[in-house]
Formats: sequence, structure tokens, C-alpha cells
Amino acid sequence: MGVDRVINYKKENIFDALKAACPNGIDIYFDNVGGDTLDAALTLMNKFGRIPVCGLISMYNDWSSTGPKMYRNILMKTLTVTGFLVSDFANQFEECLQTLGQWIAEGKIKYKVDVVEGIENAPDAVNKLFTGENQGKLVIQTSREP
Repeated sequence: MGVDRVINYKKENIFDALKAACPNGIDIYFDNVGGDTLDAALTLMNKFGRIPVCGLISMYNDWSSTGPKMYRNILMKTLTVTGFLVSDFANQFEECLQTLGQWIAEGKIKYKVDVVEGIENAPDAVNKLFTGENQGKLVIQTSREP
């Protein structure tokens, strides 16, 4: 995929794996999952680090979650944590599509698509988003008969 390092959050201790992957700490952590991964990142953040938060998928259906346990590091490490919603950048959508399209064509962005066949499999397919079973962008493909 063209990345420097990958960790398997299902088979490795998240904190230990991130620490090994980032021996000098973390300056920017793009949070899409929350939970234990966010706590590990908060612990490893460098002073004045930045955390854009785009999602908290590990916590969406966990009503017993107590939130980040390492929240204090936002203060202790003088971190900047900012919500990041794509809708806040709607006025840059066309420019973004052009730039991303160019980067994909140039091979600068690599991606995977996980295709599930049949609308009847949609409920199981969507559940993959919450279990982490999907590999890449999840697409439900329906048959189109002439």
C-alpha cells in the first residue's frame, strides 16, 4: 500500500505496536476509531501534537465506554484536538476530487475495495464496518438485469 509501517490491531498490543512504529513519538494522529487506539496515541503524542478526530467507530455501539482514559495528555502535552467533518470543506469538494483523482492516476494513493455481491447481503456487509472485517472501501454491488 505504500506506507512505512502497518500494525494489526487484532493481533498486536496497540500501544506496543505504535511505540515500535513511532520510536520518536507521534506528531499527528488522525483519529477514526477512538477507544484503545486513541488512548495509545494520546500516550505517545509529542508535545504540541495535533489530533484531528474524524470518527470514533470503536465507541459508537459501546454505551459502557468511559471515553479516553489518557485524556489528561491533551493538557500535559499541550495537544490540539479538533473535530474533522468532511462537510466543513464542502466548498473544496471539486478541487479535492481533481487532486485525489490525479494522485490515484499517478499511483500516489493506493486503495483496496471490498465488494459484497447482492443487495440481500447488505445487512451483513454493513456490519463489517463495525467488526473490522472489511478490507478497504466497502461496496455493495447489486445485479442489474437488462
